[in-house]
Amino acid sequence: MTKKNKYFDVINTKVNFPEMEKELLESWYEKKVVDKYLSKNDNSSNYFSFLDGPITANNPMGVHHVWGRTYKDLWQRYKNMQGYKQRFQNGFDAQGLWVEVEVEKELDFKNKKEIEDYGVEKFVDKCKQRVMHYSNIQTEQSKRLGYFMDWENSYYTMSDDNNYMIWHFLKVCSDNGWIYKGKDSVPWCPRCETAIRQHEMLTEDYKEVSHESIYMTFPIRGKSDEFLLVWTTTPWTIPANIAVAVDEKLEYSLIDHNGKKYWVASEAVERIFEKGSYETSKKVKGKELVGLDYDGVFDSLPAVKKVADENKDTFHKVVPTDERIMPINTSEGTGLVHTAVSAGSEDFKIGKKLGLPMIPVIDDNASYIEGFAELSGKSAKNDPRLVLDYMQAEDSKDGQHWVFKIEDYKHRYPACWRCKEELVWKVTDEWYIAMDKPSVSNTEDGRTLRQRMIDVAKKIRWIPKFGLDRELDWLNNMHDWLISKKNRYWGLCLPIWECEKCGNFQVIGGKDELKEKAVEGWDRFEGYSPHKPHIDHVKIKCDKCNGLSSRIEPVGNPWLDAGIVPFSTISKNNREDPLYHKDKKEWQNWFPADFITESFPGQFKNWFYSMIAMSTVLEDTNPFKTVLGFATALAEDGRAMHKSWGNSIEFIEGADQIGVDVMRWMYSRQKPSDNMLFGPNLADEVRRKFHLKIWNVYNYFVTYANIDNWQPKPSEDQLPETNNILDKWILIRLAETQKIVTESLDKYDAKTSCQHIESFVDDLSNWFVRRSRSRTGPGATNEDDKENFYKTIYYVLLSLVKILAPFTPFIAESIYQNLTKKESVHLEDWPKIEIEIDKQVLENMQLVRNIAETAHSQRKEHNIAVRQPLSKIITSYKDPGSEFSILLEDEINVKEIVWGKDVKNDDQVELDTVITAELEEEAKTRTLIRQIQKERKQMEIGMDEKIVVTAPWLPNRKDLVKSLKDITLAQELRNGEFDVKLDS
Repeated sequence: MTKKNKYFDVINTKVNFPEMEKELLESWYEKKVVDKYLSKNDNSSNYFSFLDGPITANNPMGVHHVWGRTYKDLWQRYKNMQGYKQRFQNGFDAQGLWVEVEVEKELDFKNKKEIEDYGVEKFVDKCKQRVMHYSNIQTEQSKRLGYFMDWENSYYTMSDDNNYMIWHFLKVCSDNGWIYKGKDSVPWCPRCETAIRQHEMLTEDYKEVSHESIYMTFPIRGKSDEFLLVWTTTPWTIPANIAVAVDEKLEYSLIDHNGKKYWVASEAVERIFEKGSYETSKKVKGKELVGLDYDGVFDSLPAVKKVADENKDTFHKVVPTDERIMPINTSEGTGLVHTAVSAGSEDFKIGKKLGLPMIPVIDDNASYIEGFAELSGKSAKNDPRLVLDYMQAEDSKDGQHWVFKIEDYKHRYPACWRCKEELVWKVTDEWYIAMDKPSVSNTEDGRTLRQRMIDVAKKIRWIPKFGLDRELDWLNNMHDWLISKKNRYWGLCLPIWECEKCGNFQVIGGKDELKEKAVEGWDRFEGYSPHKPHIDHVKIKCDKCNGLSSRIEPVGNPWLDAGIVPFSTISKNNREDPLYHKDKKEWQNWFPADFITESFPGQFKNWFYSMIAMSTVLEDTNPFKTVLGFATALAEDGRAMHKSWGNSIEFIEGADQIGVDVMRWMYSRQKPSDNMLFGPNLADEVRRKFHLKIWNVYNYFVTYANIDNWQPKPSEDQLPETNNILDKWILIRLAETQKIVTESLDKYDAKTSCQHIESFVDDLSNWFVRRSRSRTGPGATNEDDKENFYKTIYYVLLSLVKILAPFTPFIAESIYQNLTKKESVHLEDWPKIEIEIDKQVLENMQLVRNIAETAHSQRKEHNIAVRQPLSKIITSYKDPGSEFSILLEDEINVKEIVWGKDVKNDDQVELDTVITAELEEEAKTRTLIRQIQKERKQMEIGMDEKIVVTAPWLPNRKDLVKSLKDITLAQELRNGEFDVKLDS
């Protein structure tokens, strides 16, 4: 990467950042730099508690994972430089259906029966193996990101500590009277054969699909020519129809059309019926339709007939809706809503409120159950025409009229967030935590769990601020917490033992309690983790009837696993035995966590929610003080990243092609509340505008420091004293930048930090270094000023890389090691720059730059190159002082600046564009110097090597000849065809 030359290693101007990163990464672990970093503040009394949201150990990382992991590493590095003691504990989410689904794919299983035939124990072991395999891959990928963590002691949500701590949480819930078994119509994945919680119904998992919708007619009993016109987009649910809901306040019309009469909402008439094809015979409010009886197309089927016979007063009735549960929208449909109590969440709630019966229609894989004639055994979702074909066939019998029309309907429909199968709704018994029931064990506090969680959420600092509103919206409207997953195998085994005799259940709070209460099977379980199948051998005695109690079949919802980590993972040296039970005082040094950060989409309903819930139950306080949420990384084409679309980027691919420092900077400089476009083209732009700009400044310094044989003295990392206004200015800008970056990082604001760092680097490159070029190299004769320049830029670069270290650890390290010959920038402290931020100096320098910009613009208008000297410039601005005037004269290449005079144009600057012969000779000399230096570079002649120059034109003025020789190190000037060669 470099070769040795004088004090500083020579820089590779064509740097390959990814290769440089790999070399540094290898050295960090070989030289134990990471270990030293992790233990740097072990003796500090100041704690910074970061809690890592566990990454799912199920697949390799993609570049979208870099956003969150950059934030996590950034603030831990920053706090480490500030001297805070930390735990540096990474987490892996290990249990749950997402792992099961991938293992099923690996084994080519199509349903749960194949799992049972294969063997539950073998299947669970396969899941564990997959977790360990991908956690190892993700660990190495995270290291490649430059992410410093205590990798040997990462936590896993499948650990005994984690599982048993959840048992403790559920026991406390039970003691408060919040655990219950309930029947509900829940979203259900027919492929995974399990319920999908309300929390897991993520917006990004709704698919834009087209289904056949039906306008169906239900004949009103006792009125042979009147029908209810009802619309549904889910025809598979029609066999479960119990009622038709109307809005009591809405107006409905009886429409005569083609010899039949249809009840529809008046607002929907013109949309449904063609103009001139109908007449309106009657209008009523919806309340007048309530109570009407009607017939359905499936009434003769055994499963439907049985429910009808047992519920004559409530079967196939027109019922009033509850707009809080199921508001009726007349912009689509008919204003009469098909209500299938067993096949929809809102339908179930309406049914529960009104005491309506239900008709179960599908089994776990969405096949129609017995009692539905030719539908039985066939999939309700895989064969959506089943019901429509049945209804159309019935339409032709005995003059029946069931189908008004069938048409395609495009809408967003929910899919399983793991396997992407379209969901159905199914009535099932599941286990819940009640949100709206006061505690039975703490009767003094009359608040419900929901109310307590809302109070806790308000204690948290949400970044962006709208995070609190989103969380409160979720907490105010969420259902009871569904904590069970039926028909699954790899996950938390819920510690609920249910009596086989009387149905009473007990919640067990831990391993010791289970051992104490076990009456059977402990010997077959002891020595195993609390997973299926071994835990299910254990039986306990019912504390109500002394019958035998077995553990319930479902596993736990996986967000229980992640939500408990503030209690289960904080331990001594990140190992076993949670401090929560062992040393509460030490645990409280780390709880609540100071900071967490995760992607916002979904986490309001998932990790943030589950941590708030579990911390509220166990400690009635917030589990974290500050949460930084961020949006979604999209591909450069603006779409979500998907392999099937060819726009996703694997992490290693991105690291090797783009470089992780570039990726980290891209994510750090992004506004976290906005979605981000990410890809190689955008990365190239960032690399060019920022990373290469830093590298070029660094290269300039090293090149000329070596030419001038300059090297830092032991005290050169101290603030330099200098009388050059450029030096003073850049040091003030450095102090200002350090102050703003510190303040911003303290507020968890990376974007503002990056903006100011980029602005500073631009000033450093495009103004300080560019305006200082005449101060370095063999042509520079003022040795004191040269020394001031090197001391200043050395101090600036050294401070800058310390500021950059949390953001871009590799480029910061590479520059730091060459500047200092020390071990690592990541063992340094956060820089403190003790200098007064002189606003007047900053304002004066900005004035100079503004005038320079205007002068350059006027040169361009007159087609006069900058290398052409001009006699003067006139400006109405006040003179900021001789230091600034000299700087401005040199920048815009004029002989004189006339300050404080009126000018004719609005720019307050007027350039004298008259070019004399003398001025023209100076310009030609500058052009020749530029040509010589370009040739020197192409011939790879060192900037400190002496040359002989031959040119067809040479200046006559002695001062110009001297300047040309001093700058180019030309020992001899000859007339002739242009040529540059080494001086022999």
